[in-house]
Amino acid sequence: MPSREIEVAVVEPAPKEVKARDYQPITDSKNIEKFVTDYFADIPILAGIAKCESHFRHLNSNGEVLEGEENSDDRGVMQINLWYHAKTAEELGLDIQNLDDNVAYARYLYEKEGAKPWMSSSACWAKFKQSEIAKR
Repeated sequence: MPSREIEVAVVEPAPKEVKARDYQPITDSKNIEKFVTDYFADIPILAGIAKCESHFRHLNSNGEVLEGEENSDDRGVMQINLWYHAKTAEELGLDIQNLDDNVAYARYLYEKEGAKPWMSSSACWAKFKQSEIAKR
């Protein structure tokens, strides 16, 4: 029987160590905006997507992780869909409900698929160049 190589996914970190704990309180959308903008300094389209998807909010007014307005399976600042992505995120050791992990998974997803997972909100963020939207 031939041996099979197993591909191990790696979530690339932000270019510099950017953590949500340094942008407290996370209930303030200005702090989240600064965190997301810093975290995605190398991929600015993702900060634009966060603005469109969640208005830079990770928590709702009750302090719970933000759910999507159109799809309640969408979670957090990057509106990562649990139905499609929870299993993969878990395999990567990420919890989509956690702010740091939410943006880390968005980075991973962008590296794999480009901006395609957020196309439903593209009317809001489509001002970016096609080269920024496509998978790198």
